[in-house]
Amino acid sequence: MTNPVKRTQTINATPPDKKVNFLDNPFIRTFIKSRWYPGIFQWTAMVVFSIIVYELVAGTVNPSRNFGTSMTWVLWWPAIPILFLVLGRFWCAVCPFGKISDIVRKLVGSERPMPKFLKKYGIWLIDIFFIMITWSDHIWGIVESPRGSGYLLLLLTTMVIATSVFYERRTFCKTLCFLGGLAGNYSRSGMVELRGTPEICKTCKSQSCFKGDEKVEGCPMFEFVRTMDNSADCNLCGNCVKTCPNNSIRISPRKPTAELWGIKKPKTEHAFLAAVIMGIVFVQNITMLEIWQQILDVISKVTQTTNYNVNFTVAFIISMVLPIGLLWVTAKLTARKETAEKVKENFVRFGYAIIPLDLAGHLAHNLFHALTEGKAIWFNTFNLFGYKITGDLSLTSAGTVQIMQYIVVVLGLVGSAYSVYRIGGRASWKKLLPYYALMIVLGAANIYLFSLPMMHRV
Repeated sequence: MTNPVKRTQTINATPPDKKVNFLDNPFIRTFIKSRWYPGIFQWTAMVVFSIIVYELVAGTVNPSRNFGTSMTWVLWWPAIPILFLVLGRFWCAVCPFGKISDIVRKLVGSERPMPKFLKKYGIWLIDIFFIMITWSDHIWGIVESPRGSGYLLLLLTTMVIATSVFYERRTFCKTLCFLGGLAGNYSRSGMVELRGTPEICKTCKSQSCFKGDEKVEGCPMFEFVRTMDNSADCNLCGNCVKTCPNNSIRISPRKPTAELWGIKKPKTEHAFLAAVIMGIVFVQNITMLEIWQQILDVISKVTQTTNYNVNFTVAFIISMVLPIGLLWVTAKLTARKETAEKVKENFVRFGYAIIPLDLAGHLAHNLFHALTEGKAIWFNTFNLFGYKITGDLSLTSAGTVQIMQYIVVVLGLVGSAYSVYRIGGRASWKKLLPYYALMIVLGAANIYLFSLPMMHRV
């Protein structure tokens, strides 16, 4: 007969799975705990940001020759989805707006608690601001106008300063920044996560990761590591690493999209934003195609006006409503004769599966700008120092860009389809078929749009 004591010892002797922790590396841990992190990145970004804003507001009005325009829309905007995928919300740790908030609060901030209204509806406000800014770009030509881009950045800076004077931590970043919503959704697909060690955190009494200490502020995004189960609001700023007295924090790699598979508290506003982003990707592509004018002509017959603002707004609304409607119909099909609550639950849970395709569509669209206008960054940087360089702006051919776009979209489609599989509890393909079909439809729509010749906006 097997000795039960020996058997128990054998089972307990099996080491549990342990995730890789980048903080086990002495250099990385020392750097993140030092005052140089993330300061060295923040001040570098602040310097570049200042130059960009100056050039946008006071430089040439020719977007192709403006340093600020090329750095913002040809380099930064295409790079953002890659950063979110590889490093999560790290950009938010070094973002100039965040640093401005820190400085203002240190000098004149009153540190009032975030208003309850913002706590409750902050994500919805972010959704609305993101939609409004995208709509405004096409109505007033913000991307094509260095002045428009500059004034937008100054407006956002003013909002950052105003909220930082009155409220604690990074209230603006948490509840009002349009990029914050995008960052939160995309970072859920990211390849890096910061978490605490449950066995250590449950015995900790200091809560310094949230409250901070005499030298370092608590989490600027109001996150409590002990209960954190997602990366949507983690900036990887390192404050919790600096203040944790027990070395409980780990920063680990993970599989892309892994977080989407088991969201504990899925929210309607996140699923809504995921569907809206897909619609915005559609409209961004459509307005750069030769058929755009034909689409406007069709809409004008319905609206009985040739006013561009009116007809674009109609197209914009249709582009956003379409993915939301398709997701809702799919949720209803899978709920069958069950309650309305079940339809909503399906809508919210499987809405997260669209995020990988969102990220792919965003990246694929902006590959066009980065690779067909990329030399503008080089030329306009030299122009700052008085060296006038001109020439073809493209880094590669349009055909090569299209192939890369197709590859990116297919990878996004695989990520979304696998997320459906995991969110659905690995159910049979027949039960999840409507969601697979939805992802294929959205992916195919992206591929079709990228197959058509695109025109430059800048």
